[in-house]
Amino acid sequence: MNELEQALLALVPVDGSSIGNQSLLERLKGQFPQISDEAFWAARDGLIEQGVLQKGRGRGGSVLRAQASGSSLADQALNKARGRFEPANAAEVSADYVVEAAAAVKKGKAAKVQPATGIEDMKKTLWATADKLRANMDAAEYKHIVLGLIFLKYISDSFAGRRAELERKLTDENDDYYLGDDDPEALNAELEDRDYYREVNVFWVPEVARWESIRAAAKQVDIGKRIDEALAAIEAENPKLKNILDKRFARVQLPDGKLGELVDLISTIGFGEDIGKARDLLGQVYEYFLGQFASAEGRRGGQFYTPASIVKTLVAVLNPHHGKVYDPCCGSGGMFVQSEKFIEAHGGKLGDVSIYGQEANPTTWRLAAMNLAIRGIDFNLGKEPADTFIRNQHSDLRADFILANPPFNISDWWHGSLEGDSRWVYGTPPQGNANYAWLQHMLYHLKPNGRAGIVLANGSMSSSQNSEGEIRRAMVEADVVEVMVALPGQLFFNTQIPACLWFLAKDKRHALSTGGIDRSGQVLFIDARKLGTSVSRVQIELTDADIERIASTVAAWRSEALDEGGQVGEYADIPGFCRSVALTEIAEHGHVLTPGRYVGAEEVQDDDEAFAEKMQRLTRQLGEQMQKGAELDQLIRQKLGGLGYEF
Repeated sequence: MNELEQALLALVPVDGSSIGNQSLLERLKGQFPQISDEAFWAARDGLIEQGVLQKGRGRGGSVLRAQASGSSLADQALNKARGRFEPANAAEVSADYVVEAAAAVKKGKAAKVQPATGIEDMKKTLWATADKLRANMDAAEYKHIVLGLIFLKYISDSFAGRRAELERKLTDENDDYYLGDDDPEALNAELEDRDYYREVNVFWVPEVARWESIRAAAKQVDIGKRIDEALAAIEAENPKLKNILDKRFARVQLPDGKLGELVDLISTIGFGEDIGKARDLLGQVYEYFLGQFASAEGRRGGQFYTPASIVKTLVAVLNPHHGKVYDPCCGSGGMFVQSEKFIEAHGGKLGDVSIYGQEANPTTWRLAAMNLAIRGIDFNLGKEPADTFIRNQHSDLRADFILANPPFNISDWWHGSLEGDSRWVYGTPPQGNANYAWLQHMLYHLKPNGRAGIVLANGSMSSSQNSEGEIRRAMVEADVVEVMVALPGQLFFNTQIPACLWFLAKDKRHALSTGGIDRSGQVLFIDARKLGTSVSRVQIELTDADIERIASTVAAWRSEALDEGGQVGEYADIPGFCRSVALTEIAEHGHVLTPGRYVGAEEVQDDDEAFAEKMQRLTRQLGEQMQKGAELDQLIRQKLGGLGYEF
């Protein structure tokens, strides 16, 4: 396939729809001004003979791809490989293989067979390749380039999928959408009707911004400018995305050609035949890349990303199954994404909850909006990025569930306008630490029967500096503290400060309780510091089994089923792990809420050996070890003496 044929193929829609010959020629002349009609027809006919394109309907003549699912170079390579080896899922072929196979197709060579490697391997391969293209560019800057391109491909793929679905419906005599007209121009005009896309929550993508247009221009020197223009065109057509897309590609500091290579790499994501699976894969890749960038940025990474295992724990304990979900410091939106995953995994459906959030950092606010949009989640993140305390953009909101990981111990949060604020029900927070401002802000926005889960530094459980001890006492006495969980260390990318989880509730009578249990006047303490497993030299994460243990303990204490329709477990205190404690006992401890103070020591299994016999055995064992030690000391002295180093 020569250069002209490649360019022509790239201009043919990947969603299976056709393009008129004249329109195709005009677009091709934009890249090859000197092209003659004869050269165009030769290239077109050559692709038809190769079986890559086929003739379409219409008075002026048209062409479409031979496979409706899209026939990029990567797709062709993948299809060739399928003829010799069929992996279980197209999305399980590694990205390196697709790129390599596409190059083989270009050269007319057979692609090497690659066994399926799994989606996790694919994500790692994509990350490794993308990170290599980064060269010396700072990870904090590069993440906006990569994630922006993934988002652009996602909305383009979603649009293409809806367009292909519409074309089938409009031409099916048995479908309610049937157009009743065999005129290709009328069909194309109908396919451009924006209402068809908005009715299923799909963003309208102008032609200049569709991925095939971006990919066709990947090797052009002005590819950065073209991407910025594409993003601007998408924002103009979709008010929901206004000021959200980061248009920085024209000024990106990457070596020549690297941005185009990145476009080619991202073109391999979601090349399977099922558009739904492709979109899900893009969402997974986006989430994976967020985590990798957070790790690469270290301390700064925690500003926009909460480790997945902490988010999963918050969600599993809160069980957000309906209503309004709010995060006042939402970062890149991980709490919302995990809430939707949880709902779908437990029999609910996307849309059972309404999403409300706020974020002060403008670039992080954009990441959150894209992270939610890429999954088709409707959201309200406020009109703009803004400080939650000073410019509360959801002042009238009362949420069913609140999940948050606010920055720990921030000291520069106070503003004079906050004096006497209606949120400070339990006392004015100290100006040098925002921990108790966050807690009270969330309680203020909680419905009477709502629940909140917040990640805070361990110091928040026991600090008595300034007014913190008094505020905590007032909260405990008001019976709004439901569960306290001490977490293991090293869970975060950005800090080694030990952390804990606060779960708040204004009503502990637990409306969801099957047994009608009332936990008023009690707090459940869980010491999870011994849980977790190492995933690297510097980081630990909670396993799914750890998360389930914490969540099932809380559910049993509430007398609720962990899963809808499931059985209710029986709660019991476990020394060293969990204990339900009355408020009177907490008051005796000065209203300190550290779980270790209440759960006691872990029970040691009795081996039934009599004390006198055990002491005799251990004393004998110690004597033997001391004798052996003395013999080794003497041997060392002899060896050193033989070398002339007596002592």
